[in-house]
Amino acid sequence: MTETASARSLARSAVGRLFPLYGAQALATGATTVSTILASVIMSGLGREDLSGLPATLISAAAALSAGLFGALMLSRGRRFGLTAAFALGVSGALTGFLGARAGLVPVFLMGAALMGAAQGLPAGTVRRCRMCGPRAAGVGPGPADADECGGVPADHGCLFGVEQLGVRLGTSAEIAGWLVAAALLGVAAALMRAWTPPASQEPAAVRTARPPLRKTFSIAGVRSAALGLATAQGVMVTLMSLTPLRAHHAGVDHAGVAGLISAHIAGMFGFGWLTGPLVDRLGMRFGYTSGAVLLVAAALSALGPGTPWLGASMFLLGLGWNLVFVSGSRFLTRYPAAQGVTDSLGYVASGTGTLLGGLLIARAGFPALALTCAALSLLPLLSAWRAGKRSTGVPPSPEPSGAV
Repeated sequence: MTETASARSLARSAVGRLFPLYGAQALATGATTVSTILASVIMSGLGREDLSGLPATLISAAAALSAGLFGALMLSRGRRFGLTAAFALGVSGALTGFLGARAGLVPVFLMGAALMGAAQGLPAGTVRRCRMCGPRAAGVGPGPADADECGGVPADHGCLFGVEQLGVRLGTSAEIAGWLVAAALLGVAAALMRAWTPPASQEPAAVRTARPPLRKTFSIAGVRSAALGLATAQGVMVTLMSLTPLRAHHAGVDHAGVAGLISAHIAGMFGFGWLTGPLVDRLGMRFGYTSGAVLLVAAALSALGPGTPWLGASMFLLGLGWNLVFVSGSRFLTRYPAAQGVTDSLGYVASGTGTLLGGLLIARAGFPALALTCAALSLLPLLSAWRAGKRSTGVPPSPEPSGAV
């Protein structure tokens, strides 16, 4: 009894120390999601609808390329400095994108998108690692560490409802004004980092640096199929998340409707972590992969329906399907840190390729062609479920040290 109370007390203390990090990540989630989703509509307004997926492609590519650089910066200057620098870079990217779009300069807008992407290379991975100090690691169930991104829901919803008036005041569109709001949110996130004290690592240096060869890691049963499922879910999710608002724009959906679509999507992605995590723990990875694939297929097909309700359902199912695959695959790969970086890179590649080709496909064959293609690709996590087999009831033992990062 005393040990349980002590564990809960330590968990509450950890949550308090990490609260600025949670708040900053929530604001950053709102900023980056709004800017990414609005980018396709902005490109359409700039007369380059055939390249509507290019900003999201640049965001994904820049995030992949910057992860190593920010990691090195974090090792030399500390996590707080690295995160602050990342959020500050995001501010500069959002401002550059705003100014470029307002002036009608496509190259400058794309430069801003690339800077925004570079700012995303570090924060998400750092937050995931810091969560190991949170309530779940202490064995007391989900808590704020599982819900920080869900704070992006009110951030997204609130700022999209206000950008229309801001756009009028600035003499520009609401979509372009959204990038200025994103800069403000990232600026607050950077300020919050000054109030955060990074937790000290508790693992010995020898344990933290012990890693088997990458080839050996990917030869372990289940690792390659987990990477396949995660990369597929990430690519499909980012592609539809980035390009569905363009379909909504063509259908005459107003800005309040777009705000609702984004809120539904973020709620699906992060709002049910308290449920999907325990379900995967109880029913196994095969359940997570299969149900996630089914929901991703349903999301792609429901995006073809008429009206805002169908699009809202699509965005919600898209987020929830991604969540189930992500929880299943990432929990398995926590035992194999050598594979995590490669899997993240595969996700960036899938996202960047999907958005670029998706925009071209919409321009030539229409949105239905993109939706059907995404529905077909969403079946790939079923292969992960099949490969998981009887090992799906829990995370299998690993030869790697659990403390490796």
